[in-house]
Amino acid sequence: MPKYDAILVPGGGVRENGQLPLWVELRLKKALELADGAPIITLSAGTTHKAPPMEPNGWPLLEAVAMARFLRHCGYPPELLWTEAASYDTIGNAFFTRQLHTEPAGLRRLLVVTSSFHLQRAETIFRWVFGLDAPTNPYSLNFLDTPDTGIAPDVLEARRTKERVRMAALGQLVGQHQSLGSLHSWLVTTHSAYAIATAELKEQARDKLLDSY
Repeated sequence: MPKYDAILVPGGGVRENGQLPLWVELRLKKALELADGAPIITLSAGTTHKAPPMEPNGWPLLEAVAMARFLRHCGYPPELLWTEAASYDTIGNAFFTRQLHTEPAGLRRLLVVTSSFHLQRAETIFRWVFGLDAPTNPYSLNFLDTPDTGIAPDVLEARRTKERVRMAALGQLVGQHQSLGSLHSWLVTTHSAYAIATAELKEQARDKLLDSY
């Protein structure tokens, strides 16, 4: 029996030719090491910080799909490669993964693998979202970081600064939304990645920070 029911790997960017940044490949390779026959769920449609790369056929290349292709190329069985391709940020990663995969499939022992620069915020968000509405069969969440290899030092510092800013704002958000219904309402009415009313407020990353997506 696998140690985990599933391993979740948030997206971290995809380039124009479909190549994944090194720090994303490291997440996926660690997931392969630990999966032991469990599904690996790759997360994210993309980011609001820049437009997605395009497939040769003209369709957008979704991050979760590019990551799943990498895992399939490494030999992992395609039936154990699941995608969550509805989200554009870490909160969406957690919310849509719970709705699309872990609740319907009854998955409870989960490992989230992400880069060191992202780990603290990812853990805070996943523990919040997966604890909402006190499921009768609670989730067992584990977290593992991989090196920030491949990110230039100045880009990494810019990203770490942004992570600290986001963490500072997260506490208030967690306090305001203590049910899945409340979180859903906020996502579809207020969050700039998902709410039509605020779609024009999408934040465009600039300068060095853009290279971390």
